[in-house]
Amino acid sequence: MPWSNQSGGGGGPWGGPPKNPGPWGSGPQGGGPSGGGQRPPDLEDILRRSQDTIKNLFPGAGGGRVGGKGAALVALGIVAIWLATGFYTVRPNEVGLNLVFGRYVGTTLPGLNYNWPAPIGSVIKPTVTEVKTMEIGVRSMADQRRGARSPVDEALMLTGDENIVDIDFAVQWQISPTAPQDYVFNLRGPEATVKAVAESVMREVIGKRNIQPILTTDRQIIETEVRTRMQDVLDRYKAGVVIRLVQLLRADPPAEVIDAFRDVQAARQDQDRAKNEADTYASSIVPVARGDAQRVVQEAEAYRSQNVAEAKGAASRFDQIYAEYKNAPQVTRERMFLETMERVFGRVDKIIIDPKNGGVVPYLPLNELSRPSSPPQRPGQLGSNAARPQDAPR
Repeated sequence: MPWSNQSGGGGGPWGGPPKNPGPWGSGPQGGGPSGGGQRPPDLEDILRRSQDTIKNLFPGAGGGRVGGKGAALVALGIVAIWLATGFYTVRPNEVGLNLVFGRYVGTTLPGLNYNWPAPIGSVIKPTVTEVKTMEIGVRSMADQRRGARSPVDEALMLTGDENIVDIDFAVQWQISPTAPQDYVFNLRGPEATVKAVAESVMREVIGKRNIQPILTTDRQIIETEVRTRMQDVLDRYKAGVVIRLVQLLRADPPAEVIDAFRDVQAARQDQDRAKNEADTYASSIVPVARGDAQRVVQEAEAYRSQNVAEAKGAASRFDQIYAEYKNAPQVTRERMFLETMERVFGRVDKIIIDPKNGGVVPYLPLNELSRPSSPPQRPGQLGSNAARPQDAPR
C-alpha cells in the first residue's frame, strides 16, 4: 500500500488538528439528501489515518523497505493492543452479556472472557445474586422525596364481601440467573414493573376472599398464591425476574373503623370460647350416657340368654324324663315323688308321726351329725354371745 497522505491537510491525531474534525477524526460526511447525517465509522479509513500518523512519525518510511516494515509492525502492534482490550472479567455474582454492534450474541459465566473491543463490541454485567426487597403500602423517606404516591392508595384493597382492608406487604425478587438478557432488554423499568404486577396480583387475590379469613387464618395461603401468580405473570412477560418471597406485613381494617372491627373480633372470640366449652361438656356427658345404655343392653341380652338357656335345659330335661317314663312309668313316678319330697322337706324342720305305732317316731338328724363341729375356743376368748367386759356388772 503506498504511503501517501490523502487527507490533503496533514491533519490527524499527531499531525495537527484537521479541518472540521468529526467524531472519528474525519470531516463531516453527508448522510443523506440534506447532508445533515453522519456515516458509521469506516475501518479502512481508520487504518489509513493510522498509516498517515506512522508516516509522520517516521519521515523516511516512504522511501525505503526498512521503514515500511517498521510501520507495518507498529500498525500490527496497535491492532494487537486494540484486540487485547476485549478481555474482561465477570465476577461470581454477575453474568456477562456480549453485544456486537449493539446486538446480543451470548452469555458468559464468571471468570475471564473475551468479546470484540469497543466500538465493535460491548459487555453488560448485571448482578444476578442480589435479592432486592420492595415494600408496597409502606412509603419510605426516599419515596417521599421522590414524590411517590401515598401508601394509602396502594394499601387499601376491596375484599370479596365488599369490605375494605389495609394491606402492607413486601416482595423479595432478583434477576433470573438463567435469563438475565430478558431482564436487561425486555424491561424498561424493572422495579416499576415488579411493583405494578405485585399490586395487581394482590388486589386480585384479596378480591376473591372475605375480610375475616384475610385478617385471621389465610395469611400464609395469600402469600403463597400471590408469589405463584406473580411469577406466572412475569414469565409471560419474559421479564427475567424470579420472585423469592411475598410477605404480608400488616392486614388490618381501615383506621376509621378499626375499633368496631376489634369489638366484632372480641365477640367472635367469646362465641368460639362458649362453643368450645359446650363441646367439652357434651364430650364428657355423651360417652357416659352411651356407656350406660350399652351396659343396660348387654345386661338385657345376658338375661335373655340365661332364660333361654334355662328354658332349653328344662325342656331337654323334661324330654329325657318323659323318655324314661315311657320305659318304666311306675318307677319313674315313685322316683319323681321321692325327689320332690326331698326338695320340699329338706329345708324345714320335720316331725314324723306314725299312726300305726301310735306316736312320734324318733328322728335322728344324720345330716346335722355329719357336719363338722365348731372349733373349741381358746382360753380367754369370748364367744359370740358372751358379755363384753364393758357390759359386766360393776
